[in-house]
Amino acid sequence: MVKKKHREAEMVAEHGFLVAVILSLAAAVLGAVFSNIFVKMFTDNPEIIKGCTDYLLIVTIFSFGSIITQAGFSTLQGSGDMIQPMIGQLIGAITNIILDPIMIFGLLGFPALGVTGAAIATVTGQIIAMVYILIVVLKRKKNLLKLHFRSFKYRGAIMKDIAVVGLPSAIMQGIGSFMVTGYNLILAGYGMTAVAVFGVYFKVQSFIFMPIFGLGQGAMPIFGYNYGAQNAKRFKETLKVSILTSLVIMFVGVLLFQLFPAQIFMLFNASEEMTEIGINCFRAISLAFPLAGISIMLSTSFQAMGKSYLSMISSFLRQMIFLLPFSYLFSLIGGLDTVWYGFIVSEIACLVFEVIVYRHYKKKVLDRW
Repeated sequence: MVKKKHREAEMVAEHGFLVAVILSLAAAVLGAVFSNIFVKMFTDNPEIIKGCTDYLLIVTIFSFGSIITQAGFSTLQGSGDMIQPMIGQLIGAITNIILDPIMIFGLLGFPALGVTGAAIATVTGQIIAMVYILIVVLKRKKNLLKLHFRSFKYRGAIMKDIAVVGLPSAIMQGIGSFMVTGYNLILAGYGMTAVAVFGVYFKVQSFIFMPIFGLGQGAMPIFGYNYGAQNAKRFKETLKVSILTSLVIMFVGVLLFQLFPAQIFMLFNASEEMTEIGINCFRAISLAFPLAGISIMLSTSFQAMGKSYLSMISSFLRQMIFLLPFSYLFSLIGGLDTVWYGFIVSEIACLVFEVIVYRHYKKKVLDRW
């Protein structure tokens, strides 16, 4: 029985890679067809249209690096290995950071490629991370899951199960993309510099949020095990420790964004106008970091309880129902200086929702064990 279940787990992982290949092909086709149309939604400047279209074409056509890497991460994490996915992420991120200035500004004998160089640096980091993860997944002898692509047989039932489990996560990712698009439409009214500032924010904030998401990935198996074992005390302790750890990380992020926003923008060779807008952006949005940390841990606990739809609802409320309308409202009230406060309001509202939901399940389920 154990051997049979183990082989089923391997087959799920194999089908996961098949899904990754299909999604990579879909992203490449969509990018090739719609990149130019998408960019023209935000600007009519020919130079900006060309630069953004070139960037989108590169990152979508070569998106297999990122997508297949995620399939590898999931395979390793599913077998209890959290270290190799972290190393893979670091390899990709560090490669990107090193190559960005080289490819953008033309250092070490490379031509200055500007936006195109940034795209090349991004996909290069992703592909190198993919190669590393594939070597670990396919060649390392101590892996719990062994993949057998040569004897692979398609199973429709497995694909259906993957869709049921993965759809909420996919929807949440899609919601994030719609949020960025909507927010850029709001900012486009203040010029492309404001849009560029938001792009820089998203790049930099990933270094703050990456450890939080890693913490959530590490905590989820512990949540799930104790929920399945009906060990309410350990479940609550895990949530408490996770929240406290996330708060420490987020407060470090707040300090960096409050004290050194100008220095951060200097790394991107920002103009005086961009730096001025960026300082307001970083200082306003970072005030919501601690709230976001708590929210992410609560959302992780919902997923571990088998309530993925609650995480999906939470993400939808945060990014679509609260963030975009309130940001637009603040833009009408105070212009570009206040538009960023929509993040704070959305995090407060979302956290209130998640606390109410958690207390409901705590009273209904956890406290009865």
